[in-house]
Amino acid sequence: MNKYYAYLARCNDDTLYAGYTNNLEEREAKHNDGKGAHYTKIRRPIKIVYSEEFVNRSDAMKREYQLKQLKKEEKEKLINSRA
Repeated sequence: MNKYYAYLARCNDDTLYAGYTNNLEEREAKHNDGKGAHYTKIRRPIKIVYSEEFVNRSDAMKREYQLKQLKKEEKEKLINSRA
């Protein structure tokens, strides 16, 4: 069974990027190789600092959208809740 993830990545300039993937390690590497979104390409290196697991892509994409709507302070609270 495939797993999907919604995630937050901290960029070099301390901004947070929300995305989704089916492989967190591979996605982080792609972002850092410059093969990710333009937003992260110019803010490398990035580090995935938060993730949530889903059983289907649709749910991960919906959560990604929700994460993108959060203010930075709310994203930081999520990250800190897992620390």
